[in-house]
Amino acid sequence: MSLLSIGKTGLFAAQAALSTTGHNITNANVAGYSRQVVVQETAIAMGGSNGYIGTGTQIAQVKRYSDEFLNAQVRTAQASSSSLEAYETQVTQIDNLLADSTSGLTPALQDFFASVQNLTGDLGGVPSRGSLLTSAGTLASTFQGMNDRLEQIRAGVNTELTTSVALVNTYATQIADLNDQIGKLAAGDNLNLPNDLLDKRDQLVMDLNKQVKATVMPGDNNSLTVSIGNGQPLVVGSSSFQLAATNSPTDQTRVTIAYVTGNKIVPIADDAMTGGAIGGILEFRGKSLDAAQNSLGRVAIALASTFNAQHRLGVDANGNPGGDFFTVAPAEVTKNVHNNITSTTAIGATVSDPTKLTTSDYKVDFDGSNYNVTRLSDNRKTVINPYPQTQPQTIDGLDFAITGKADAGDNFLVRPTINGAANFKLALTDQSQVAAAAPIATSVPLTNTGTGKISAGTVDKNYLGAPLSGPATLTYDGASGNLSGFPGQGVTMTVGGVTTSYAAGAAVPFKDGASYTAGGISFTLNGKPGNGDTFKIAPSSATGDTRNAGLLGDLQSKNILDGGKATFQSAYAHLVSTVGNKTREVQVNAGAAEAQLKQAEGAANNVSGVNLDEEAANLLKYQQAYQAAGKVMQIADTIFDALLSIGH
Repeated sequence: MSLLSIGKTGLFAAQAALSTTGHNITNANVAGYSRQVVVQETAIAMGGSNGYIGTGTQIAQVKRYSDEFLNAQVRTAQASSSSLEAYETQVTQIDNLLADSTSGLTPALQDFFASVQNLTGDLGGVPSRGSLLTSAGTLASTFQGMNDRLEQIRAGVNTELTTSVALVNTYATQIADLNDQIGKLAAGDNLNLPNDLLDKRDQLVMDLNKQVKATVMPGDNNSLTVSIGNGQPLVVGSSSFQLAATNSPTDQTRVTIAYVTGNKIVPIADDAMTGGAIGGILEFRGKSLDAAQNSLGRVAIALASTFNAQHRLGVDANGNPGGDFFTVAPAEVTKNVHNNITSTTAIGATVSDPTKLTTSDYKVDFDGSNYNVTRLSDNRKTVINPYPQTQPQTIDGLDFAITGKADAGDNFLVRPTINGAANFKLALTDQSQVAAAAPIATSVPLTNTGTGKISAGTVDKNYLGAPLSGPATLTYDGASGNLSGFPGQGVTMTVGGVTTSYAAGAAVPFKDGASYTAGGISFTLNGKPGNGDTFKIAPSSATGDTRNAGLLGDLQSKNILDGGKATFQSAYAHLVSTVGNKTREVQVNAGAAEAQLKQAEGAANNVSGVNLDEEAANLLKYQQAYQAAGKVMQIADTIFDALLSIGH
């Protein structure tokens, strides 16, 4: 080969290297761009009896510096960081809402029970009754306002999921298109590849991991196969598959993720969609948002139920039995929209014991033989037995009543406390309806000869079934030491922790310090009565009596929730603490994940990143190579001219 041709190969190689270096410099700040280098190799030498003479150089490859192992680490770190970032953004809103010391639930609860206590000090006066209703209305507004904010966050979650699903579908389509383009341009060649398209595809996969964790595997003809969730394919070769943001079949207000296959939409379990913004938002909703709203609703339902129960045991200013003070939200029951249309099953869930309520939701399903109630917080299953039911079956303070004809696979979602705060409202319409007084009053006639005394007495829910229509008189018989004249159908006596039951009309002994219960009325007798002494129990006049208000006020410090282990305020404080701890945990983990992402990106950039100083040096090197190759061609031209001149 002539010297001119050799110089030309060097000139072309240097020109390609200069172009590639310039390409690196101008794309140094482009996201996902990988450094490229021209790889040269020696051209095939020409030889004969006098040895081999070189023929110049040739370009073997424009190499793209990218390490798939490091890229995979970056993708994993990106999915984790994006997930925690999304979780942190959402849970911080709940943390700020619950922990607000001025507008949160704690000050509203304190003000409400302070008004109840003021009622006792004011002997049930009109001003204190009005103040109680005002603070009760404020408490209801606080519950509703906090629930409204949680609903806004829930709506925001739906919007975020819908937006993220649209992005995932867009990325999947673009990756599939690039797979097709790269395959056509490479045509089976694994060395001469369209590097810029490879960078663009890798960046799309990275962006995809910001939305959901994706598993990437090499495919045929330099393509990538991308899958998500439990292995659902998202991109295979030049084909892409789609996700859908659809309403949950058991809760039409809840957006869930589904996989589109042909004309079918198959729901994907929330816990299968890990990583990325989608994974973080789904985890937040399942572990923090649902729990927070259910916990707030549980406090509201327990407060309303127990306050109502005690209020009904009192008498209002008009002498009427107390009614409900607050409204109590019913459990929300929704059926799966895919249940068989022939099914006539109806599910009833009624709160019978608010002290045993949990913050969990429940799934009720029919397996073909039995109805099962599954507590979703820990998947604990309870079989409804017998069925058909003779009476409701109680689970966690809920009475489940199931009727109708079911088909195998039918299922329902029961959410006992989700609407507790939203439907917490003041039921009274007038301050005179506040039942501050106890329904009974006890007394000892001045004509008694002994020292026997009777306590003020209290009533329980059994009293409401047969209230006193007139005075009841207990008479002591000194000869037998027995009492007679108890109201109701039976009597229980408790002395020293030992309880003894007596049938209606039976002789009941008098014991100093003993407690007696009859007809829902409980009282204590002390002293030593004389023969024929009496003790009277009569309906209360309600004037100046605030004994029931005192019992209502005692509910503030009474352990009611969690099976009698927590007060209303301590249960709410536990919610605040739980959300606060989770927020701190997520914040710390998000910081750590961000640091890991930067570390992984740094390692990958050490391989694929553009160093402008290095590229500037390369420019000078390749410029000199270009000039030297040009000099070779110039010398070849001079020699050729000399040869031509010899001929003349």
